[in-house]
Amino acid sequence: MTAETPIIEEKIETTNANQLRETLEKIKEQPNIVGYILRNTSSAAIDLKDPSKIIDYAIISSSALEAAENLTKLFNLGAAKHIIVQGKDVKMLATTIGENKLTLFMEKTVDHEKILKKLKT
Repeated sequence: MTAETPIIEEKIETTNANQLRETLEKIKEQPNIVGYILRNTSSAAIDLKDPSKIIDYAIISSSALEAAENLTKLFNLGAAKHIIVQGKDVKMLATTIGENKLTLFMEKTVDHEKILKKLKT
């Protein structure tokens, strides 16, 4: 019976990842969404409207997540639910959904709380 548990968990994780990707595709259709980076232990997906900036966005995503982890540990804040980094024109929303780490890039006028609600449903 325990031999089946990893298979069941794997199917659930795959289903959740697929549902998340479908939600992200709908969100990305909005004109003010720049794109996203979705990672888990077995795969990564990068979907940006401007593919020439993949490296830039991957670096800022990784750096921001690492900095947030370091700050929450340093100040004993516990785990961060999500992180918002806002620049001159673009802002970044980073969050973890299940085993998936998601970074979503958008124009700074986008209401990221609405995006979070869509992602969590």
